[in-house]
Amino acid sequence: MSNVVNLNKFRKQKARSADKSRADENAVLHGRRKSDKALDKARSDKTTKDHDAHKRDDA
Repeated sequence: MSNVVNLNKFRKQKARSADKSRADENAVLHGRRKSDKALDKARSDKTTKDHDAHKRDDA
């Protein structure tokens, strides 16, 4: 004979594991140091500036 399963506990455990996996994904995406964010922004600004410097002025 099988054991009785409490469906509320199963549902809540499934929700907790989904929340945990989403939190881990967000930690990878957004959990960076301020210096890393500043370095990425500086690199992005430099590439934009370099790209704009190569544009031709067709007036």
